[in-house]
Amino acid sequence: MGHPRTALVIHGGAGRYKSGMTPEKERAFHAALNEALLQGHQVLRLGGSALDAVERAVNSLEDCPLFNAGRGSVFTHNGKIEMDAAIMDGKNLCAGSVAFVTSIKNPITAARAVMERTEHVMLVGPGAEEFARDAGVTIVDPSYFFTEARWESWQKIKNQEHTELNLGTVGAVALDQHGNLAAATSTGGMNNKKFGRIGDSGIVGAGVYANNRTCAISSTGHGEYFMRLCSAYDISALMEYRGLSLEEAAQEAINRKMHDLGGTGGIIGVDRVGNVTMDFNTDTMFRGYVKTDGVTWTGVGDDVTHKEFRT
Repeated sequence: MGHPRTALVIHGGAGRYKSGMTPEKERAFHAALNEALLQGHQVLRLGGSALDAVERAVNSLEDCPLFNAGRGSVFTHNGKIEMDAAIMDGKNLCAGSVAFVTSIKNPITAARAVMERTEHVMLVGPGAEEFARDAGVTIVDPSYFFTEARWESWQKIKNQEHTELNLGTVGAVALDQHGNLAAATSTGGMNNKKFGRIGDSGIVGAGVYANNRTCAISSTGHGEYFMRLCSAYDISALMEYRGLSLEEAAQEAINRKMHDLGGTGGIIGVDRVGNVTMDFNTDTMFRGYVKTDGVTWTGVGDDVTHKEFRT
């Protein structure tokens, strides 16, 4: 018999975005989030795996230029696109990751190929792209990733000696009918970043983590803090070793530990019985979820109505 519950939670990044949010743009974000939820839920509804569901949902978000991942990735200081992504299977703790890639259309699909077709966890740069090409993952000309909005944003800060945290990293976590968990995260990194910087999105335990004993987590925000705190794994560990609920562990990780260090961001999570959480300490996190009933919910802004949706 199958597991009685399914759940899919997604995010499209966390940050400070209110000043640039028009009603029209807000509607566009809701529509894009809803489409990703429908794509992933279709997999779960038909009895598919959590792994397939998170890959499908993240593919949808990577293909949307509104988000800082895949098609909508931000530019580096040198005017290039450098993307990171990671995926993890809670059933067996297998994981795959790519980083510093410039021509892979859907980095999360390449990350899954690393997990399933190699003995490694992370591949980076030209080697990751060579592997992805050999594995049949879609490769595109770097011009595919050019969007006017990202170009204009980069133009405004490219001569300044700082990077800019760009809202839009994407991720998904899921529980399937068989009781398996999975998590996935994909990003274009920081606007105007230098020196081959890699953030948390491609790092297992920081930007992504899944364990059937506890939960599946995807992170978004200022990656250096998630790496220093191993935030995604920390939530799982708080549940396993201290007996905290998913919501309690997420609050501890994001609103106490990260807050105390001065870090900003958020996480999405689902536990092994289908409870979901979407916690953030910024003014905005694009987010949404869908459970077994197929009713989607999406949010933009600083509301905390997700606390009403526990099972």
